[in-house]
Amino acid sequence: MIEFDSKPSNNAQIKVIGVGGGGGNAISNMINSGLDGVEFLVANTDMQALERSPADVKLQIGQNLTRGLGAGANPDIGRSAALEDSASISEALAGADMVFVTAGLGGGTGTGAAPIVAALAREAGALTVGVVTKPFMFEGRQRMRQADEGLAQLAAAVDTLITIPNDRLLAIAPPDTPALQAFGLADDVCLQAVQGISDLIN
Repeated sequence: MIEFDSKPSNNAQIKVIGVGGGGGNAISNMINSGLDGVEFLVANTDMQALERSPADVKLQIGQNLTRGLGAGANPDIGRSAALEDSASISEALAGADMVFVTAGLGGGTGTGAAPIVAALAREAGALTVGVVTKPFMFEGRQRMRQADEGLAQLAAAVDTLITIPNDRLLAIAPPDTPALQAFGLADDVCLQAVQGISDLIN
């Protein structure tokens, strides 16, 4: 017996998940900019950051590991947190045709957890696109090294990867652009990437 959906839709189901602090900020910017046609999710070890997010779905990961605090800029903790809650992440991503995974690389949660989230999205059958930022040079060598390692892991877990080097944004911004505003530029590029691709599909 074949059953047909009584409300057929030609629109692809698109989910955008922000992982960690940078990913959460990118999601907030997309929501505040009025991006529609997608479902927004955030995943973080930091409970306070989750509470501030306007996203539809909030996933606290690694609660037993971090007790609701951040990952302390340690990607291993971010990775372990995502593995701890892989079942709830998979459940939240179920049914998506396409999943965007956005994160700021270089810290703990985004760097460590984003590759796990992306792998789970692909396992669920979604076309998976990573949209990530690399740190500014002024953030230090350690963050840049961690970002490069996280980027390599993420590249292996996604179908397509869009990388935004923050220093390139700073190079094309006016010379007196404050650092905080420069982070906002990165969020805007994430928004444009997600909006452009989702508009093409829907």
